[in-house]
Amino acid sequence: DSFDILGDGVKELLVGRDDGMIEIYNFESADDPVLLHDYALSESISSIQGGCVGKDGYDEILAATYSGWLTGLTTEPVHREGGSGEELKLSQEMQNKISSLRNELEHLQMKVLQEREKYQQSSQSSTAVSSVPAFSVNDKFTLNKDDASYSLILEVQTSIDNVLVQSDVPIDLLDVDKNSAVVSFSSCDSE
Repeated sequence: DSFDILGDGVKELLVGRDDGMIEIYNFESADDPVLLHDYALSESISSIQGGCVGKDGYDEILAATYSGWLTGLTTEPVHREGGSGEELKLSQEMQNKISSLRNELEHLQMKVLQEREKYQQSSQSSTAVSSVPAFSVNDKFTLNKDDASYSLILEVQTSIDNVLVQSDVPIDLLDVDKNSAVVSFSSCDSE
């Protein structure tokens, strides 16, 4: 997206990447764009948009991720400072917002407990049928021309415990900065 997130009258380029990076570029000169800010999410970004959503006068960047989460980055200051010995007073609007969020959180916790109880009861009945849920897998296997390597990217809407890669030819696995996996090698039985 292109949006004037800095409020200087010139639109910046907002980029959401498959690796979870949100980047803001500025075109200060006629040459190449300049990276102003970046922010890393834990999953790929499927859509990005700039605009005013949460509070008037403060622009935001909204990003939708692969699993459906909506993440917002705002220009609104998150910290307020008071003088020495001054207590920070919350406005009535802020107190109402906090109260509303607490009520919503309690409601969601109660709903989760009810659903867990319902699941426990249904799974212990004699007519219960077990099935493996179907998962949508977002996978990419792309060639990196710079170092002649392939990148394998796997995303699922649940946690991934193990990934087994089997190959008939010898392969080298390279570690990358964003990788949180523990690699274990084992030789294959020729039979």
